[in-house]
Amino acid sequence: MNPNRVLVLYDSKSGNTAKMANLVAEGAQRITGTEVRIRSIEEAKPEDVFWCDGLAVGSPTNLGLMSWRMKKFWDEVMCEHWMKLDGKIACAFSSAGAWGGGMEMACQSILTVLINFGFLTFGVTDYAAKGVTLHYGAVALREPREDSTQAACRLLGQRLAEWTAVFAHGRKEEHPDRKMGERMPAG
Repeated sequence: MNPNRVLVLYDSKSGNTAKMANLVAEGAQRITGTEVRIRSIEEAKPEDVFWCDGLAVGSPTNLGLMSWRMKKFWDEVMCEHWMKLDGKIACAFSSAGAWGGGMEMACQSILTVLINFGFLTFGVTDYAAKGVTLHYGAVALREPREDSTQAACRLLGQRLAEWTAVFAHGRKEEHPDRKMGERMPAG
């Protein structure tokens, strides 16, 4: 069985998005046969992006968008590799200093860049916790302390690993619909 490769790429000024990245990686590791690399934007190389089947990109929310460092990575480091990444699967996550700071908009800005590079992006429709969905990605108010926020980050990583296992490696048994009974409460 070929390994399922997930890269968690993040920018973090305060350390909050880095903590989210670790939780996303934990979630991805729930899927058997998944290798995970965690890279900060300062240490990431194009080879890391080429290595992965699935990519989770995290950024602090900056004026409702991704951080300038994350945008610079895609504009300057990855630009020459445009049209060479089509078909990889990707998702987004973001933290902000306050509610209403634009975390979901920041996720959308990340997804927009990834779509332009040919990534297949997704949202998660099932609930990570009571009242917590991640249609645009996982979001956190500052540090991801709450159990529900941590669950959302782990679910995002798990879903990324499930989709890459299914679509990159043909492991249909990892399809989330086949596991629906495991996720839905009885009743």
